[in-house]
Amino acid sequence: MKIGFIGLGNMGAPMAANLAAAGHEVTGFDTVAAPPAGVAQAASAAEAAAGAEVVITMLPNGAILKAVAGDVIPAMQSGAVLLDCSTVDVASAREVAAMAEAAGLGALDAPVSGGVGGAAAGTLTFMVGGGEAGFATAKPLFEVMGQKAVHCGPAGNGQAAKICNNMILGVTMIATCEAFALADKLGLDRQAMYDVVSTSSGQSWSMTTYCPAPGVGPKSPSDNGYTPGFAADLMLKDLRLSQAAASDADADTPMGALAAALYARFVEEEDGAGRDFSAMLPRFETRTRES
Repeated sequence: MKIGFIGLGNMGAPMAANLAAAGHEVTGFDTVAAPPAGVAQAASAAEAAAGAEVVITMLPNGAILKAVAGDVIPAMQSGAVLLDCSTVDVASAREVAAMAEAAGLGALDAPVSGGVGGAAAGTLTFMVGGGEAGFATAKPLFEVMGQKAVHCGPAGNGQAAKICNNMILGVTMIATCEAFALADKLGLDRQAMYDVVSTSSGQSWSMTTYCPAPGVGPKSPSDNGYTPGFAADLMLKDLRLSQAAASDADADTPMGALAAALYARFVEEEDGAGRDFSAMLPRFETRTRES
């Protein structure tokens, strides 16, 4: 398949490389990064999109996505699919889909879960919004870049699934870190805490797969000084997206709102910037009930 790939950062570059290694003809563009091995370089986003059957974008936010879409949609051939793998606000995803469909294109919003490691290994999970025909066209590409792709419904629903999932993740990580800090102050050994909770009703992915306590459970960023697997900055971005969507939908999300506020304080006022989102545990370790 002939593919244009726009956005060759930490996520986009390995995704594009995997597509090229699988035999697809990939032309890439990024305003800063050079394309990875096997990916041809275009001089502009529009040039990367010209003649492509699928144009994939992996971009930082909705404003940039809309600007790029304005550049590439006129350059795309009729019937091609615009596949956006960025994590952006639901409204922007739906606006871009409407732009693409008005131009005779397919449109999918397909944010990912799995981080940089999953992008490199080709084990991402895609949450996909958009039409059935576009999903069928992109399915072979999802199978190269990831291990699972779930069609979540019409345009914007991929973003909706991503932000709902990550709102749960942010809340459960905070609760897990709070519980470890409380266990410490109560004299409960961390391994004993893990052994109980990982097989009891408090079990969650934050505990059993991504444990924030070093030396407990499977290897995680906590065992590497909280070097990010998933940065606290990115968790804050996703929690803010969840709260913007909740406001638009008039949904009551008090725990999501509190998680967003705590991560904002951690990243913007404390030492959370550039650290893994599980570094909430050392944060809580040093705090008292009054601080």
